[in-house]
Amino acid sequence: MATITRSPSRGSADGGLADEQTPLLRDIDNPTTSAHNPSREEEDEERSGEQTIIPDQPSKKLLIITLGAIYVGVFLGALDSTVIATLSAPISTSFNSLSLLSWLASAYLIANAACQPLAGRLTDIFSRRTGLLVSNVLFAVGNLICGLAGDEWVMIAGRVVAGMGGGGLMAISTFVGSDLVPLRRRGFIQGIGNICYGTGAGLGGIFGGWVNDVWGWRVAFLAQVPLVVISGILVFMTVNIPPKKSEKSKLSRVDFLGAFTLVVTLVLFLLGLNSGGNIVPWSHPLVTSSLVLSAVFLVAFIYIEARIASEPVIPVKLLLNRTVAAACLTNWFIAMVVFAILFYVPIFFQVKGLSTTAAGMQLIPQSIGASVGSLLCGFVMNHTGKYRLLSFAILGSFVLGTGLICTLTFDTPNWPAFIYLFLIGTGYGGTLTVTLLALISAVSHDHQAVITSASYAFRSTGSTIGVTIASAVYQNILVSSLHQRFDGREGAAEEIRRIRDSFDELKHLPPGWRQGVLESYELSFRGVFLTAFGLAVTAFVCGAFMRQHTLHTSLSRNAN
Repeated sequence: MATITRSPSRGSADGGLADEQTPLLRDIDNPTTSAHNPSREEEDEERSGEQTIIPDQPSKKLLIITLGAIYVGVFLGALDSTVIATLSAPISTSFNSLSLLSWLASAYLIANAACQPLAGRLTDIFSRRTGLLVSNVLFAVGNLICGLAGDEWVMIAGRVVAGMGGGGLMAISTFVGSDLVPLRRRGFIQGIGNICYGTGAGLGGIFGGWVNDVWGWRVAFLAQVPLVVISGILVFMTVNIPPKKSEKSKLSRVDFLGAFTLVVTLVLFLLGLNSGGNIVPWSHPLVTSSLVLSAVFLVAFIYIEARIASEPVIPVKLLLNRTVAAACLTNWFIAMVVFAILFYVPIFFQVKGLSTTAAGMQLIPQSIGASVGSLLCGFVMNHTGKYRLLSFAILGSFVLGTGLICTLTFDTPNWPAFIYLFLIGTGYGGTLTVTLLALISAVSHDHQAVITSASYAFRSTGSTIGVTIASAVYQNILVSSLHQRFDGREGAAEEIRRIRDSFDELKHLPPGWRQGVLESYELSFRGVFLTAFGLAVTAFVCGAFMRQHTLHTSLSRNAN
């Protein structure tokens, strides 16, 4: 029979778990009061009227069927997030606008960043099944728009819609796993989920390149639509997890103001980063005003979540927990690194002369590594109940692989990149699993969905920022180097514009240009990879601040 629990006080950062004792876990508004003061809990219950229903632990057969249904969506969402890595060049070339390359990636990732933080709270209110069904519909419609797009702005709109759906598919699948699986086994189950994610992410580039070479890039999007429909049908038939109960109406519990300010914050921030040095100079008012307004809306969002919202999208007080903050920041930085590499390694190999299919195949080791790292970490945590020392080893692999990527040149054989990307993938997949377990073990059961949403918010914004920063570094170094080498030659400005807008121009360069152009590209790629290495080191430092918490063996967390 399902268990019903009351929501703990918002002043309690760990929701009743005493593994981590620090002043930050005490009631922030009244530091002299215990974080577990019953009067504060009763006050919060009266305000939210919310009850958490802990479902019965399902049988192994039912668990396999349920997780199998949602992992179809995970696979497709991962595939769609990387399919653009090998398709961005042919898509941009077909629209004669390679300078918009970063928007093709960022549109999807911005939508992820905006929607994933909402998924935890909304599915607590409306149910996990409803959230997954809506996500499947958005994902299918978005891919249909992309496949039929007549210009680049319709294409970008389709990526936004698909990103909204894909973000929900990723985040909600993790909530379902946490709802149905005890913490001690959660890492192993997450490892299996990450195999689906890693397989999809790894095949995305290959699938996109192969489809583009055979049928054209539009088919890569249209072919996903019927598979998404099948995923939606499976979800409707198998996923049945009760939402939180409350005396309030469902719509009145939605934090619309917090959601609005969060979306505006992200859009303005990413607009400024994407525009600077790419569309307009960094000193342009569009860049400065976007970044300043983004900071203003961020402050407003934090105030709303901390002081106004009765059921906040992201309870900011939870982020004061040392382990929660460290895990979220680690996710933030590794996402920046991985997505910068995922989008610029294939471009590196395309400039080197490989076809889009062959360039996409270079990402296979990263996918395999992510699956291996995630499953290995899940297995270790399932048997030991420990994750802190494991995090050092897995993040070390990530830093090493990222550092080695910086040594690549156009004269380097192709095989070393396989090893480097495998190390990066192993570190990435393992870190995702370790940080997830650290996060949900540091808070109570009823907070695990919203704190997982916060983690996804950091990951999705990190991925978006990573691609944006990488694009800014790439474009600025490339343009600067090309102008430095070729300014003064006849028609240089027009030729440089053509080089930026289409890789096909590399086949039609004026005499005496090829070596200088390749050196400029090589310099720009190295700038991207060195930036990624610095971010990887920062992720390692953040991960060192996570503390060890108990990984319980029951859903109710009343036994170890």
